[in-house]
Amino acid sequence: MDVHTDIPARDIETIGRTARHAARALARTPGVVRDAALRQAGSAIRRHAPSIAAANQADLAASTASAAFRDRLTLTPARIEAMAQGLDDIAALPDPLARTLADWTRPNGLRIRRVPAPIGVVGMIYESRPNVGADAAGICLKSGNAILLRGGSESFATAGAIHRAIAEGLAEAGLPQAAVQIAPSTDRAFVADMLAAAGLIDLIIPRGGKSLVTRVQREARVPVLAHAEGLCHTYIHAAADPEMARRILANAKMRRTGICGATETLLIDAAIAPALLPVLVADLAALGCAFRADQAARAIVPALPAAAPDDFDTEWLDSILSVAVVAGIEEALAHIERHGSAHTDAIITEDEAVAVAFLAATDSAVAMWNASTQFCDGGEFGFGAEIGIATGRIHARGPVGPEQLTCFRYNVFGTGQTRP
Repeated sequence: MDVHTDIPARDIETIGRTARHAARALARTPGVVRDAALRQAGSAIRRHAPSIAAANQADLAASTASAAFRDRLTLTPARIEAMAQGLDDIAALPDPLARTLADWTRPNGLRIRRVPAPIGVVGMIYESRPNVGADAAGICLKSGNAILLRGGSESFATAGAIHRAIAEGLAEAGLPQAAVQIAPSTDRAFVADMLAAAGLIDLIIPRGGKSLVTRVQREARVPVLAHAEGLCHTYIHAAADPEMARRILANAKMRRTGICGATETLLIDAAIAPALLPVLVADLAALGCAFRADQAARAIVPALPAAAPDDFDTEWLDSILSVAVVAGIEEALAHIERHGSAHTDAIITEDEAVAVAFLAATDSAVAMWNASTQFCDGGEFGFGAEIGIATGRIHARGPVGPEQLTCFRYNVFGTGQTRP
C-alpha cells in the first residue's frame, strides 16, 4: 500500500490529532516492540533502496544548487545503507524510557520516583539532507515520540520514498503509521501551520540555515529546540603537535564541507604560525580549499585573500576556511566568543593545562581537545543517530539522541498517607 498518496487532503489539525493518538500508543508500547519496528523500518529501507535512489535522482535533476548543497542532498548507496544501519543502531541502544532517574522516600513514608517520559509529538523542519528524516524518525520512535517531518522542497520526492519505507516497517511491527508522518506538500504555508500548532505539537526542532532557525524562533507558538549555525573553530595552540594539527585540520575542514560540524575558522598561535601556517595552507589548498585571512596571516602567507569584515561570522558550508593568527589562548577564546555560534570548538595542543582551561572556558555545546570538529555527530557520540545539534541552554545541548528527547514525570507510592 502507498501510505503517502492519501496525505495531501489532510490538514495540520487532522495530522496533529492522529500523531497525538499515535504518541499515546507509543508511550505504552514496550521497548522491545519499538525496537522491532526500528529494525523492520531499516529492512524496508534496504528493500526499497532502488526506489529511494530513483526519487533522489529526480530531486537532484531538478536542483540548481551549489556543489556543497548537492552533496547534502545526494543519497549514495552507502548513505542509504547508513540510514538503514542507523535505525538498527538506534534499536540496539538501551531503552531511554526504562530507567529510574531518582528514587527517594519522605519522612512520612511516601516514596517518590522520577522517571523518563516521552515529550509527545515532535515537529521537525529541516533542509536538504533527506537522511535527517530517517534519523529523526528513528530517534523519536526509540524515545516513544510521534513525529511530523517537513523537509525541504528540494528533497520532497526523496523524503516521500523514505517515509513510505519507514511506514511499511511500522505496519509490519504492528505500530501506528501515524507515529511518523510527513508534510503533505511543499507548500510553505504548512510550516506556518506547524509553528502555530500549540496543543497538537509539543516541540519544534528546526534543522537548517540561519534564516530557517530565526524564522522558527520568531514565529513559533510551540517550544523550540534550536539548532543554530555550525560556525566551528579549530584553535592550534603553540604546544600543538604539528603533524597531528595537519591531520586534524584537514579532516575538520575538508572531510565533508557541507555539514554543521565542519570547521569554518582556523585560529593559530602567533608563536608557531610562521613555520606551520604555510604548511597548513598548502595541505588544504591541495584538497581544493580556498581561504579568507586576517592581516597577520597574510603577512606570513601573502597569497592568502584578505578576509572581509563579515567573513569570520560566516558559516561557509563549502571549501572555504577563515584564518586568523592569535596571541594565545585568551585571544582565541575572545575570538570564538565574538564570532562563534556555540556549536563545536576544538583545541589542538599537547599542553594539558591549556586544554583543560580551553574546555572549561568554551561556552559551546561541544568542546574538543585534539580531535576533529566533525566528530560532533550523534552516531559518533554513541546515540545511533541524531535529530540535530542543540545550541541553546534549555533542555538538551549538543547532539540530540533518544535520551535527549525525553522529559520526566513523578510516580508517588503511598500506604494510605493523608496530608495534615
